[in-house]
Amino acid sequence: MRYPSGINKTYKNNIHYDNRGMNLESDLNATNEYYRIHDIAVIYKKPTSITIVKVDYPSRYEAVIKEAYFRTPSTTDYNGIYKKKYIDFEAKETKLNSFPLNNIHNHQIEHLKKIIFHGGIGFIIVKFTKVNKIFLLTADKFINYIENNSKKSIPITFFEQHGYLIKLNYNPRIDYLKVIDEIYFKGD
Repeated sequence: MRYPSGINKTYKNNIHYDNRGMNLESDLNATNEYYRIHDIAVIYKKPTSITIVKVDYPSRYEAVIKEAYFRTPSTTDYNGIYKKKYIDFEAKETKLNSFPLNNIHNHQIEHLKKIIFHGGIGFIIVKFTKVNKIFLLTADKFINYIENNSKKSIPITFFEQHGYLIKLNYNPRIDYLKVIDEIYFKGD
């Protein structure tokens, strides 16, 4: 483009890959904040436990972690309480039309089994970014699929048949407690 006074501007196509896979997490964090502010539920993202090994201190307010390790394997992403019931769930995004099972670890599956065993509400939330659909799949159906199939992924059709579609809203953005009410609190 030619600008007056000889100004020559060129534009670069800057593509940023920062925070990929964070849209679901950001929306869930905003949803959980909405639930807390409106006294609906108390649900938080679990912090990742790390051991810091090396820190660079260029100045007092500019410390930079240079080396750190995961202290223990994490369980699931979120936990809290809703209507006097413990809630625990994992949230994942996939660009595929299936959910790769290598996206969830065995210790997370075992954790969800324990949640169910002790009477809590366990589930996974999966966002299929290609079709922009979000599903909630209860832990019992998720675990049943894993234990009875040798496939390395769960097709989106399984989520459509056995899961619950979560429609996006303005506020709360991903109202997954509406689905939890439908499954666990119908008579309330």
